[in-house]
Amino acid sequence: MTYPNINPIALDLGFAQIYWYGLMYLAAFLAAYFLANYRAKQADNWNPQQIEDLIFYGAIGVIIGGRLGYMLFYNLPNFLSDPLSIFAIQGGGMSFHGGFLGVLLAMVIFNRKYNKSFFSTMDFVAPLVPLGLGFGRIGNFINGELWGKVTTSPLGMYIQEQGVSRYPSQLYEAILEGLVLFIILWLYSNKPRPLMSISALFLIFYGAFRFIIEFVRVPDVQLGYLAFEWLTMGQLLSLPMIILGIYLLQKANKKPA
Repeated sequence: MTYPNINPIALDLGFAQIYWYGLMYLAAFLAAYFLANYRAKQADNWNPQQIEDLIFYGAIGVIIGGRLGYMLFYNLPNFLSDPLSIFAIQGGGMSFHGGFLGVLLAMVIFNRKYNKSFFSTMDFVAPLVPLGLGFGRIGNFINGELWGKVTTSPLGMYIQEQGVSRYPSQLYEAILEGLVLFIILWLYSNKPRPLMSISALFLIFYGAFRFIIEFVRVPDVQLGYLAFEWLTMGQLLSLPMIILGIYLLQKANKKPA
């Protein structure tokens, strides 16, 4: 396979440019909105106004947390030397783990407004997230960023500009963190489950998928490997998710559904 060198600008209006990366985020929020409305019909404690606010709060958390997380976790020296670079998001540069923390904070604010419990909201939200992650990884693929390691495997993709074949790790993440994780959580949440268990499953599977894919993904050039010639920042940030997920799942299963 050969990388198609897609123009990151989807539409040039002259006075403004619309990037595929931004359109992928729009697709992510729309998918979450429609899925949330579908799930709300199966519950008796959600209404259309709450769904609209949920998506709005979540979107703010993703964008602010994702960008700030990237600058702090992956690009701190550049951020300190040029703080305004935090606004240059058209070329990518978002951190899932930062966005995750941003959403957690946004959901705390949302819960205070509507007097909902934290984990009841997070269990509702968890199945809405994976498709958005998948769209985001497709955006990375279009931007030609976050490539995997050089390989001679038939699973690789030839990049003409680089003259080498690499693992398309963005597509691996789109499949595992996006489609597969969505199927797991959607099917699991179709039946009544103990409080925290859906959130726990999200933490475990996302963390595990991300940890595994990092072995074929090139670490961020400004960071490299953190330890052992293989540990990356993505793996370091995913480990607490896996541990916390296992703890929450055990705790949830000790309580009645």
